[in-house]
Amino acid sequence: MSFLSTTLDRVKPSSTITVSTKAAELKAAGFDVIGLGAGEPDFDTPDNIKAAAVKAITNGKTKYTAPDGMPELKHAICEKFLRDNTLSYTPAQVSVGSGGKQILYNALVATLNPGDEVVIPAPYWVSYPDMVLLAGGTPVIAETSVQTNFKLTADQLEATITPQTKWFIFNSPSNPTGAGYNWAEMRALTTVLLRHPHVWVMTDDMYEHLAYDDFKFCTPAQVEPALYERTLTCNGVSKAYAMTGWRIGYAAGPLPLIAAMRKVQSQSTSNPCSISQWAALEALNGTQDFLASNNRLFTRRRNLVVKMLNDAKGISCLKPEGAFYVYPSISGVIGKTTPNGVVITNDEIFATSLLEDTGVAVVFGAAFGLSPYFRVSYATSDDNLREACKRIQDFCKCLI
Repeated sequence: MSFLSTTLDRVKPSSTITVSTKAAELKAAGFDVIGLGAGEPDFDTPDNIKAAAVKAITNGKTKYTAPDGMPELKHAICEKFLRDNTLSYTPAQVSVGSGGKQILYNALVATLNPGDEVVIPAPYWVSYPDMVLLAGGTPVIAETSVQTNFKLTADQLEATITPQTKWFIFNSPSNPTGAGYNWAEMRALTTVLLRHPHVWVMTDDMYEHLAYDDFKFCTPAQVEPALYERTLTCNGVSKAYAMTGWRIGYAAGPLPLIAAMRKVQSQSTSNPCSISQWAALEALNGTQDFLASNNRLFTRRRNLVVKMLNDAKGISCLKPEGAFYVYPSISGVIGKTTPNGVVITNDEIFATSLLEDTGVAVVFGAAFGLSPYFRVSYATSDDNLREACKRIQDFCKCLI
């Protein structure tokens, strides 16, 4: 009889973390590795945010806070939602967790029962389906395609909703594709959701401030206020503020849902790190000037990567609207053979061979629910990106 829970048989480890770990191990062993798997900015946390954390330590702000966030931070989150998204919440409607992942997980654990379905567009962030499974629900995958720029259509959403659907998980701009839904595209989806009042919306807005060119971010409850009472609007400071390791995520939604999430968190981690909360308070209240300059840098990197990958034999790559990922197709290299005799039959073999032969670490598309693709994070230096893309070009050129 196994000592471990059978629930674990339903899930797998995070592929993005696995790739980053393997790349780090190879690099530590002396291999020339360029990691394009990690979903975190290469910028340092802004100085004003770090200073706020130091001040909190100096002033003894190291005790427990309320289980789901201190009042000062909840108030700042309410101001952020009103300022950026024209959404009005009270602090009692806000939950703060140890990263965006905990916020999503708390909500799923607090609401899902056996038989409940959760609609997830693919490609998806690797953790969505497994968190649903851990919480006892059933993920229902709605595949998008390159023909719609990896965006779910209203007809596709309509076709996946059943009487058992409890949640629709939505992510824009998207990890892994960078696809962003404009107001009209969002309106089409929210119109479908209005016809199904039993379906709640969990919107993951973590890449809100990473939007490029003429793309304007919007969130479901902002586009359709009638969804306000059944929407959990999730966000965090990890990506835009280069605070991945600080582990602060947050969400706002209806009072009964937030209370249920608080109960889950009070019996698991309790409050997020107090120092990180004070740092997040400064992130939300302090200067936002660096966001525009960071976005200009990310736009340049995106353009570089898209061009170089499209110049690689057998690869095609769309230009995304946001986040810091591209999701190129490798349909043109499927069936080809590497100089080492490895036949590229799927994107996992492609990614493994690419790492072993060239030292470039990417995440294979099957991990995100749609093949044959791979994900590149361009949250690293121009030099790294240029060299990595050159190696990818050379790798593809050698395939026969």
